[in-house]
Amino acid sequence: MRLLRDCSLAALTAGFVAVLVGFTSSAVIVFQAARTLQASTAEVASWMLALGLGMGLTSIGLSLRFRVPVLTAWSTPGAAMLITGATGVSLPEATGAFLVSAALITVAGFSGWFERMIGRIPISIAAGMLAGVLLRFGLDAFSAMTSEFALVFPMFCAYLLCRRLLPRYAIVLTLLLGVSIAGLQGQLRVDGLRLELAVPVFITPQFSWAALVGVALPLFVVTMASQNVPGVAVIRASGYRLPISPLIGWTGAANLLLAPFGGFALNLAAITAAICMGREAHENPDRRYVAAIAAGAFYVLIGIFGATVGALFLALPRELVLAIAGFALLGTIGSGLASALGDESEREPALLTFLVTASGVSLASIGSAFWGLLAGLAALFVLRVTPAHLRRLRPHAGAATAGEQQSQRTD
Repeated sequence: MRLLRDCSLAALTAGFVAVLVGFTSSAVIVFQAARTLQASTAEVASWMLALGLGMGLTSIGLSLRFRVPVLTAWSTPGAAMLITGATGVSLPEATGAFLVSAALITVAGFSGWFERMIGRIPISIAAGMLAGVLLRFGLDAFSAMTSEFALVFPMFCAYLLCRRLLPRYAIVLTLLLGVSIAGLQGQLRVDGLRLELAVPVFITPQFSWAALVGVALPLFVVTMASQNVPGVAVIRASGYRLPISPLIGWTGAANLLLAPFGGFALNLAAITAAICMGREAHENPDRRYVAAIAAGAFYVLIGIFGATVGALFLALPRELVLAIAGFALLGTIGSGLASALGDESEREPALLTFLVTASGVSLASIGSAFWGLLAGLAALFVLRVTPAHLRRLRPHAGAATAGEQQSQRTD
């Protein structure tokens, strides 16, 4: 079986690191969003079950189908939007809004209009956006030395040494060293660990104009602009070519099925996907899809065991997570910058995309990746459009006018 032949320890570790980064960086926001909607403890566990199964099964299925590392995620900006924008909306009304948003994502995917739109973005702009999204993780890896030098600096030294001697296992060994040091320092918070299975709780959806306008439409826009656009950029900047429409369509379809159980929004992953698509997952790009499948399996476990796996990930020190994420993404950040700045004619727009994205600016609840993309495309248009381009449009207008004048003279 090809999957077994392509399996490697590096890919399994990359999948684990991707899930570790994705869960620890945003799970609290999802929990808070559920609490904002007055979800009970059982309903919160159902949210984690639905999201874990949704992310896991779509990642496994799509990666096996295309033999490309396709990783999905919950919409972190969408969860943040729920915290601020769903006040006064009941959980059943929010569930109805989740269904509407999922239906819109499904249509946007399978209809092909999203892929046609995203296909017009130059590779340099997409790569600049990718590098801008990931820059914070590279910086955080070294900022973590300020508070936990004794933990992070040995990890950094181990990473460099392993990159020289055992490059395929650099992240594996660095992670093991970090966990060992954290254990010796007494920083592993294992007191909250308990074995507990999540149970699905069906929430009967209700539909209202307030939830449609205040939750469904903003959730759709935020998920598409702040999550799916960067997700596609990561795929293309990593050198993979595959149809985007079915990816978006199937995540929307899975979202539709799981919305009544708490699956508020699913989308293509960006940051965690970059971990599975980088050289740390495997030196051969054709074998990196195993990393996304491994991540999908870990997400399924998170969903099934809910609080148990969540507490396991949260037991690790924050600085350890920041460091291992930053080191795992160094190669991807470098490749993104190289692709963004390689074409001199597109260098300045790509640089603007990178800077705006890296700034973290957020407007109208839409993240900096979208605004960086707009800034880069606007700069590309201004710098590339010449009088010759504009003159190409004028002859048609002039010809039409001459034809009209001839017609008038004939009459």
